[in-house]
Amino acid sequence: MKRNLYFLITISTLVFWSSCRKDFEFDLSSGNLEFSKDTVYLDTVFSNIGSSTYNLKVYNNSDNDIVIPTVKLSQGQNSMYRLNVDGMTGSGSIAGKEFENVEILAKDSMYIFIETTIDIQQLVSSETQFLYTDAIEFDSGSNLQKVELVTLVKDAVFIYPQRFLNSEGQYVTETLTFDVDGDGMDDETTIEGRFLDDSELTFTNEKPYVIYGYAAVDDGKTLNIEAGARVHFHANSGLLVTSGGSINAQGTLSTDEELMEGEIIFEGDRLEPSFSDVPGQWQTIWLFNGSTNNTFNHVTIKNSTVGILSEGNQDDASKLNITNSQIYNSSNFGILGRATSINAENLVINNSGQSSFAGTFGGRYNVVHSTLANYWNNSFRQFPSVLLNNYIVDEDNTTFTNPLEEANFTNTIIYGNDNPEMLLDKVDDDTFNFKFTNCLIRFVDSNNNFTGDEYDFDNAALYDNVLFNEDPEFLDPFNNKLQIPNGSPADGYGIVAGNLFSDIIGTMRGTPSDLGAYESIEFQEED
Repeated sequence: MKRNLYFLITISTLVFWSSCRKDFEFDLSSGNLEFSKDTVYLDTVFSNIGSSTYNLKVYNNSDNDIVIPTVKLSQGQNSMYRLNVDGMTGSGSIAGKEFENVEILAKDSMYIFIETTIDIQQLVSSETQFLYTDAIEFDSGSNLQKVELVTLVKDAVFIYPQRFLNSEGQYVTETLTFDVDGDGMDDETTIEGRFLDDSELTFTNEKPYVIYGYAAVDDGKTLNIEAGARVHFHANSGLLVTSGGSINAQGTLSTDEELMEGEIIFEGDRLEPSFSDVPGQWQTIWLFNGSTNNTFNHVTIKNSTVGILSEGNQDDASKLNITNSQIYNSSNFGILGRATSINAENLVINNSGQSSFAGTFGGRYNVVHSTLANYWNNSFRQFPSVLLNNYIVDEDNTTFTNPLEEANFTNTIIYGNDNPEMLLDKVDDDTFNFKFTNCLIRFVDSNNNFTGDEYDFDNAALYDNVLFNEDPEFLDPFNNKLQIPNGSPADGYGIVAGNLFSDIIGTMRGTPSDLGAYESIEFQEED
């Protein structure tokens, strides 16, 4: 009986309370909505590729609950934008385009989420990029309010593997088949991608390229990349040059440091500013064992897992030649060499999750006037800026060695935010030849953890005129600005090195020259 009495009292209270409330009485919007922004800029997108999701917050700052008769896109069903209004997607032919009787409580707000997928071919334009606009309309007539929508659309060349139905009725993605182990027989791999056709072996600067999976260069073929080309990679994608193939990326010196009009740029396909320096967005440029004549000049590689992975051919001087180039924000390695040959001049590498330059399992490495730095601060890193070793360990924990025939570093800065920034990891008595000449290196061994002949810094045959633990005073290393100022310890510490008379940006080198890829400059004081 007592329980029934409580129940009746509760029901009566709820009925009385609801009959007195006005919360469910909505006034028509009077055109006094407020917005988090008056224009929503959806960052640059590629044609036919969906954008990220952007949001707009709509405020009802009045004391009354209101209903907005319509929220719609100005272009209606023809709009290439899509809306989600306070969790509603709409239905039928107007889904995502028009919404009716949208309610907002007093002193409350709601979110509108905005996306777009735009086919530039449907736009009346002969240009390779186009500014696409529309607007969100709230109400109509005298109460009409608008928020503009703006998106820059870029046309692009898309390269991707085919998808097809297998015998079980499942969609599978095309994978690469090539000689993996050097026995002359093609091997099936699990690497998603396809070989470039002959018509695709020149990347121009007319449109950006967007690659899904691996774009591969076959035996006897050369991929030529013209100055000013832009190559974008989707997640888990990259370039692969197989045995007998080559890549020739020939950029030129740019006159505009912002536009970088002559530079060839490899980066991810997320164009939003918030992704401009995010590591690990794509995989690597993979120079497979047997590939040859691989050349990179005035190239920027950013936001990869490994900038360049070069394997094998350690006695081939043309395996990899890289000059006047920059590699930034690699989640693992800037350059990873395995029993290979690398020649580098005016090279800058910075912000790598492990090493910026790793010459592993022996090989031949000649590095001149380069800045091999590492100011990684996204997580703990295991290795220093420069790593050299002469072995690998397989999955059975078996160690294999290979001679480090030469590793010569001249007029080079090896520095970073960890210590030491150089590791010479030798096992057994296999060949381990190296020399640092007129370099600046960060290496402090307070606990005497590094012993042996490799670390005899008084041995001029290994360390000739090397400057240790002097801060090069980089301009802003955490933001990949590795220029040095006049008066830096690296200023004037170099020697004549071949025919390298200018730095990475074309400045003539002085006599004596400065260490690293940049000649020193006068830093401008900030206001």
